[in-house]
Amino acid sequence: MVTLKHLSVNDNDEDGVPLLPEASSLESPTTQHSRAESRDFFLSRRYNFIVSIVLLLSLYSALLVPAYLPTAEPIWTNESSAENLALLNQSASLLSQSCHSGWSVERMRTMLSTPAGLLKIPVFLENGTGDWALPPPLGLQGSEEMAEQALKALPFTAVPTGPETCRRCVVVGSGGILHGKNLGAHIDQYNIIIRVNNAPVFGFESDAGSRTTIRLIYPEGAPSHIQEYERTEVVALVVFKSLDLAWMTSVVTKEPLSWWSKLWFWKDVIDSIPLQPENVRILNPEIMYRTGQVLQTYAEQQRKMVPTLGITAVVVALQVCDEVSIAGFGYDLQHPGAPLHYYGSLRMDAMKTQVVHDVSAETVFLKELVKAGAVRDLTGAL
Repeated sequence: MVTLKHLSVNDNDEDGVPLLPEASSLESPTTQHSRAESRDFFLSRRYNFIVSIVLLLSLYSALLVPAYLPTAEPIWTNESSAENLALLNQSASLLSQSCHSGWSVERMRTMLSTPAGLLKIPVFLENGTGDWALPPPLGLQGSEEMAEQALKALPFTAVPTGPETCRRCVVVGSGGILHGKNLGAHIDQYNIIIRVNNAPVFGFESDAGSRTTIRLIYPEGAPSHIQEYERTEVVALVVFKSLDLAWMTSVVTKEPLSWWSKLWFWKDVIDSIPLQPENVRILNPEIMYRTGQVLQTYAEQQRKMVPTLGITAVVVALQVCDEVSIAGFGYDLQHPGAPLHYYGSLRMDAMKTQVVHDVSAETVFLKELVKAGAVRDLTGAL
């Protein structure tokens, strides 16, 4: 007889023993196998994901960590004293000559790809409102209100005063090429001296000079030592994100940022700067935007270009000075063990991890400026 409830078949001649087992007691081997395969599949995906993360971190560390580790051998390999002496004599000869009004701009006009867009740009922000097409750092779109709030705390927006007839500028880069050149005394003779971020002066006066006219900074890159603000006329904020404006307002007004706001900086930032509000400015984002536009003509791949503060400082100098010189510029990428900066122990390897800026395009542009005579290279690396 067939029992529908249990889907079994009983044979009356076999004392009621079912010929087929009840359906409820069956467990399909196929189902068990499928479940095991499914479980193994998901475990395999999780395992592969973990392994992939570990491999990516390992590869990144292989590129990044060696550049930050100390070496057993000194990485400072300065040129011979004869070469350094030649650079000093060249610098002294330049300073002994009369300043030529409009020199750098006129030479820049002779370049084959004349960067006309880099001429006559207001250096410091005067008005936060406007038709900004891009967000920071290439504009102020979405940050207009915060910019206006920051400007209210700043009494001045003008360039520091200097000779009205002819100004000489020097942009002091952070490159290791500056180490041991003893150009400090010459650098201090320029009318306007521009530096970037936390590149130190204190303790490096013999190579880097002892005073600063304009220091371009962003919150995470501002010097943390009080000594670095001595003999400094102006610090100028380069806005990379809206929160940078809130930080500047906080620094000037002495009203601390909230703990929540501080969480959005990628490293700890200082709470105060030992300067008066009249010594603080905000860089006009148009400088960054136009510099990026020019750099695209020198780039191998076309993409949105965010200039380094170094090349930005050079463009600032071209706006405010008649003669422009640079020192401490040039990356020696052929020697990964070479010093990246004139201070600290970072090596050139660290540039491998840099993906935001196109330093190759910037180098080509700087070399063209030097070749045209628009900019003079005091350390001879370009």
